[in-house]
Amino acid sequence: MRVRYSGIDRKESGKMTNREAFEIWAPTGCRWAPWVRPVPFIMKHTGEINQIMNYTIPSVCYLKEIQADTAIILDLPGYESIMEGLALAMLGWRPVPLFNGTNEQQGAIPLVENHGIERALVWGAHELNEIKTDISAPPAFLLDSNRMHRYKPQESYFDNSWDLFNQDMPTAEYFKNNEITKIIVRGETINKDLAKILYELQQKAITIMFTQGYEPPEKILVKKPQ
Repeated sequence: MRVRYSGIDRKESGKMTNREAFEIWAPTGCRWAPWVRPVPFIMKHTGEINQIMNYTIPSVCYLKEIQADTAIILDLPGYESIMEGLALAMLGWRPVPLFNGTNEQQGAIPLVENHGIERALVWGAHELNEIKTDISAPPAFLLDSNRMHRYKPQESYFDNSWDLFNQDMPTAEYFKNNEITKIIVRGETINKDLAKILYELQQKAITIMFTQGYEPPEKILVKKPQ
């Protein structure tokens, strides 16, 4: 395990530009690169980040080695999925950022904090570049489980919540054509927008599994969303 604490911003991190960071997360020739969302790489900071950045690459205890037929979805709060995605990259998976949230307007308070995600992606690009994940590795999709926060206690809050849609992930056919037959969801629960996508994948013979990170993944049956 490596532990790092910092407050690195876009102009630091070894002078890496946002474009260079994006190209590391979405390398040419990677079969999963088309799903890397460019939004967090082009956002401009409108205020100060309101959190202490903890750049820790955690230990993964629910998986011990690469499973070539298995995709992973990390649905964790904020930039935690980036840190765990890097841990999975060390095991052989290719992390794929699906973050699609925008920043707040000047002077407003966001419902979803995205500045930490943006900084962690630039910092993580340096780490990922050193890991040298195989271009044909199975994917580990990265999500922010806070994306659907929509409660506005007052008008000064900026609603930058977002949903995951079918087009934001590969189809069952694409998964199968790339020899992916199982998907492990790692999170506290399965959010409703993700459940809709998983249900359709399940209907097309993709096995869905779930873990909260402390136990081995178990097969689940995703109920048809209302």
